[in-house]
Order: sequence, then C-alpha cells, then structure tokens
Amino acid sequence: MSQNNSGSNDQGNGEDPRDPMEEFFKQLFGGQMPGQTPGDDADKDDAAKRGPSIGFTGTPGAGGGAGAGDQGGIPGLPPGFDPSQIPGMADMNPQMMQQIMGQVQSMFSAMQNPADEDKGPVNWSMARQAARQAAAGDDPSVSAAERKEIDDALRLADMWLDGATTFETAGQIGQAWSRAQWVEETFDSWKRLTEPVAESVSKALGSAIKDQLGEEGSGLPPELESMMGGAGAQQITGMIESMGGMAFGMQLGQAVGALAKEVVSSSDTGLPLAGNTTALLPKNVREFSKGLSVDKREVLLYLALREAARMRLFNNAPWLEQDLFNAVGQYAAGIHIDMDRIEEAASQMDPNNPEAMNSILGEGLFPEERTPMQEAALKRIETTLALVEGWVDDVVTQAAEHLESLSRLRETMNRRRASGGPAEDTFAALVGLELRPRRLRDAAALWAHLRETEGMSGRDDVWGHPDVQPDEQDLDDPTGFQQRRAERQEETAKIDEELQKLLEGGYDGKSTGA
Repeated sequence: MSQNNSGSNDQGNGEDPRDPMEEFFKQLFGGQMPGQTPGDDADKDDAAKRGPSIGFTGTPGAGGGAGAGDQGGIPGLPPGFDPSQIPGMADMNPQMMQQIMGQVQSMFSAMQNPADEDKGPVNWSMARQAARQAAAGDDPSVSAAERKEIDDALRLADMWLDGATTFETAGQIGQAWSRAQWVEETFDSWKRLTEPVAESVSKALGSAIKDQLGEEGSGLPPELESMMGGAGAQQITGMIESMGGMAFGMQLGQAVGALAKEVVSSSDTGLPLAGNTTALLPKNVREFSKGLSVDKREVLLYLALREAARMRLFNNAPWLEQDLFNAVGQYAAGIHIDMDRIEEAASQMDPNNPEAMNSILGEGLFPEERTPMQEAALKRIETTLALVEGWVDDVVTQAAEHLESLSRLRETMNRRRASGGPAEDTFAALVGLELRPRRLRDAAALWAHLRETEGMSGRDDVWGHPDVQPDEQDLDDPTGFQQRRAERQEETAKIDEELQKLLEGGYDGKSTGA
C-alpha cells in the first residue's frame, strides 16, 4: 500500500481535508502545530482569529455558548469539558468537529490509561505519530525494483570495501526504506538519545504552568474556565501536564520527521540508529543527487559505500556505539533548563501575545553556558563522531578510487556532514545538543596518515580499544599520534603493574615518579 500522502483528499467532495487532531492542536497552540515555523499556514488571517484554549495565543471572545457542564458533560472527558468552547472551533466544519470530539475523547482516555511508554512526562506515542506525520507527504512506498537496486549497490559496495579495510562485513541483505520506515526503525534510538533532556523540559514546563495557574486553578483565563466547565484544579493541572508532555512529544517527533526527509541511510547521522541494519532511502538518495551533475548510479554506489563502511566499523568495534550513547547521556545529565525562558513561556497565557509560546520554545530552552562535565562530554561526542566520519571518508576514498566523480561527491558529503542542515538545527534547539562532526577533515587527515605510515591494518587496529583512541591533540598533530599513543600505553602498563603489586602484597608505597 502506498505511503504517498501528497494531496489524496479532494476538497470538492464536501469533506474537509484537514487532519482533525492537527486542527485541534493548532487551536491549542495559537494556529500552528508545536514546532511549526510561524507563517507555514496559508490562512494566516484565519489563524489570527483562533482563540487560546489554554490561553497561549490568539484573540479572546471568539467562541461562546453554554459549557458542556450544563448538559452533564461528555463521556470520557473531564466533567463539563467542552472543546466547542475553544474560540474559533464554533466556526469549524461540523463533520470535523465531530471527528475532533471523538479524538479528544480518545486523548483524555489515553491520559487516564496511558500506554507503558507514555507514563513518563513525555508522550512518546504522540512523538512517534508526529514524526510519521512530519515525514509523510511525497513518501511513496519502496518498489521491488528499488529494493533490488539498493541491495545490489550495497553488495557491490561490500566487494569494493574488502580491499580498503580489514574489517569484515556482516553479510546482511541491504534494506531500502521509505521515510516513514526510517522513523519507525530508528525511533527507539531517538528515545534513548533524547529521553533525559525531554523529561527535564517537560517537568520544568509543567511546574511553571502550574505556578501560573495557582493552587486552586485561580489563574485560569476566562476562556479556559468556560471550556473546562468547573473541573477541579487537580484535574486541570493533570491535564496541563499531560498536554505539556504531548506538546513536547509533538515537537520532538516533528524534528525527527524533518530529519527523515534529509538522511540518506540508517546511520547517516554518524550513529547506528537502527542497530546493525544497513539501509538506504531511495527517495532521499534521489533528492541528494539533484544538482550534482553526477551519474545517479555513481551517487548511489558512493552512498552505499559510506553506509556499508560505517556499519562495518560499528560491527567490528562493538564498544563504539555504547561509548557514544554514554557520552550523550553524560551531556544530558548536566543539562539545566533556562527557567527564565520557561517562566516566560508559561506567562504567555495572554491572548494578546500571539505565537509567543512557540517562538520561545523554538529558540531553545538551554542556556549557552555549559558545565565543565558537559564541555568534556561535548568534546568527546564531537571528536568521536569526527573520527567515525573521518575513517569512513578515508576508507571510501580508497575503495571508490575508480569512481569518476569521487572528488565532487566527497567534497559535497563532507560539507554536508560538517555544516548540518535545517532539521539538525531544529533538533539541536530542541534538545540542546548537536550531533555534528565539526573536525571531520582533520580526522580524515589523521586516518590517511596512519594508513600511509602503518598500513591499512595499523589504521584499523586503532579502533581495538577505547582507551587508545585519538583525541583533539591528535587531530591537531596527526604526525605525533604514534608517539603519544606509545606514551599512553606505557603509562597504562605502569598503572597495571603497580595495581598487580598491590594485589600481591608487594607494594612498597614508593611513588614510581620519585
């Protein structure tokens, strides 16, 4: 079944083509989805009329009528809750309103009986759904011919790589994915990467909003009081917290969905986000090829070489994946939220300040100052990613030496990886971390030097243990790496020797440096 969602609805058949739940959240967040850039909607005039269900944005007084509480409420919703009281909803297509009511009931039911992955402060189901929606549109299912083309390219790439690295292939069948498949296959890794940050942001948002509402909910805007129909403060704050988790989940999902439109393979970010699976995205490969004036078959083979080389590295250096994720976790542990910005966001429960909430969230919630632990973790992440991408660059350059357009493809890819793109910038603003190999060229020069002086085996052996990995000093001075590495190994041997003496009871207490 095709995944292509590009304009399948026909407005002329009397049906409203808009997604009901998306429209509901647009009402909640001032006429745009969380994470959406102001101005994305064509109907800006209509957006200006929308009211603030939570008071974030919009113009008050656009809706009216008796609250649902006068009618006994709606099953599945808090007593008296009436989404029709959201300003602007009264003018909506009745059919869409009915769909919204059904989906809102489902939403509140999910709040009361959340799935296991949604019991924390972030609604991961909402994040997954938002990611798929953001990746949708012009995302056709992969054809059988494309699958064969991708598998053939990855098989040929593996043959070429045999002469460029000592690392062996895992021998897996190459996969061809749509953007939606990439989202599904990598989503658990995105959770693993972003969960610590996401939880901190969600808790801070929930706390700030509760402070704005007050202990008894006395800080509610009149529009929200009407909509809630007299619900208790505990119900209201619980709902706000859940919706905060949904809002952040939607923003995170949209960032991942945007990345799905840019990446060309499963590990294009420099991390094995889909485990050991080797995969390319045919649609994105075609997009990457545009404007290069290079034979598409050469482009496909070059990208297949990079994907296959990167997966060989992670398969043969099993410590590497965990080391990268640990560094990300170390960075996240030191994250502190800019509470002034959080409080500013919560204070935008002012109908006369349109789009302020999303603007603040879009600019980021993290102070520019980092702790020493974060600086160390960030350097470790950037250096390791640079070493990964630099090694891939050196290996692929040797394997693809007969490709006519190698130099052009190599330069294009290196610029792309070092500078990132709009989706990476969005992700960085959301979680406060850039996954970018800034010193890629320096790392490639180091690996090339090691290959020229110690051979292919000597270059690859460096990945044998994390304790002997190159650092920033080695990127600055590749020619001195062997000497510094020997000194590190000698120091490690001394420490091991002294430890062994201590264990055997022969340690005399004298320092070896005395």
